[in-house]
Amino acid sequence: MTSSHAAGTVFSNHPGQGAAGSGAALRLSGAVVPVVGTARVYTCGITPYDVTHLGHAATFVWSDLLASVWRLAGVETLGCRNVTDVDDVLTRAAGLRGSDFDQFALQQEYLFDKDMTALRVRRPAHEPRARHHISAVQQLAGALLAGGRAYLRDGFVYFRGAQVAAACGLSRAEALARSSEYGDDPQDPRRDDPFDVAVWRPSGEGQPAWPSPWGPGRPGWHAECAAMALSVFGPSVDVLAGGEDLVFPHHAYQAAMVEAVTSVAPFARARLHVGAVHQDGTKMAKSTGNLTLVADLLRDHSPAAVRMLLLDRPWRSVWQYRPGDLDTAAARLEQLYAAAGRPGGTGEAAIGVVVAALLDDLDVPQAVEVAVDAGGDAARLLLRVLALA
Repeated sequence: MTSSHAAGTVFSNHPGQGAAGSGAALRLSGAVVPVVGTARVYTCGITPYDVTHLGHAATFVWSDLLASVWRLAGVETLGCRNVTDVDDVLTRAAGLRGSDFDQFALQQEYLFDKDMTALRVRRPAHEPRARHHISAVQQLAGALLAGGRAYLRDGFVYFRGAQVAAACGLSRAEALARSSEYGDDPQDPRRDDPFDVAVWRPSGEGQPAWPSPWGPGRPGWHAECAAMALSVFGPSVDVLAGGEDLVFPHHAYQAAMVEAVTSVAPFARARLHVGAVHQDGTKMAKSTGNLTLVADLLRDHSPAAVRMLLLDRPWRSVWQYRPGDLDTAAARLEQLYAAAGRPGGTGEAAIGVVVAALLDDLDVPQAVEVAVDAGGDAARLLLRVLALA
């Protein structure tokens, strides 16, 4: 059964709609995340250059599934996925291609949106862009300065971050290594402490610049996400989502800045840090160049197979991508289609087991196992929630 056939036959009706009920609660990383009203999910989005590889796609497909499972439980979900379109690596990439950073970013965003549409990732309600939130970053910097949580030096506004690494449970050596890897420059002699980070930076020739009380400059990476989250959701979110590589320094500093200016803690009630995708023994990343692009995979494989590849595993697990994995995912998908095509229903018990698996830490492998075995309504419900048909 092909994807198009499944779409035509599996969903003549939608048994199990709202099967979780209004009293069901999602569990993430062992903790229940009850919601009253609307669930707010902030997903750290792309820096728009050289997109979209499997590592990117994994984050956004899992964030999309989180919202789908919450909808199944009767919870309205409001999503925000930012675009970091002010960043030094983006500026350098645009320069190498002879383009302005903003124009280049828009071209890359277009390609990213095509990939997300193909993978059936719903567009979030909010898509803030860093270059549209410069004034919000400046307000954040001013508030941190006024509260004594930041200091001004040589046109830089530095956030006092000595406590941030310790709060993440990292050793000093580990934290310094990660800070250096992600461009925080802990060796900068202007800083009072190696873990202080720039909220605002002066711009040199060829770098984007905006006027500010501290001179022409541009925002720091962590401050951009802090300002965008504050602008969209206020002082807190229900889930902060992103790749596991964002735990420190990015999400740690984003949360610390927001908490410093709002006195509301924690910034995020729960976190969805998706395990990294590895290839050839190392993490798939633009910096290493070991990328498998979604657009390339979609030339020979269905979007549903790629989505199944990303979802049929524990969301926090680091995994190694091999080309044969897509054939395995496609075969598993065909099993699920065949199960959904069995005539008749399977009863509320099997549906309940599928829903319970999804609500218990988004356990897709368990849900698939039950749905393939039970077939009928349980498999049809799962295909709908996983957006595979």
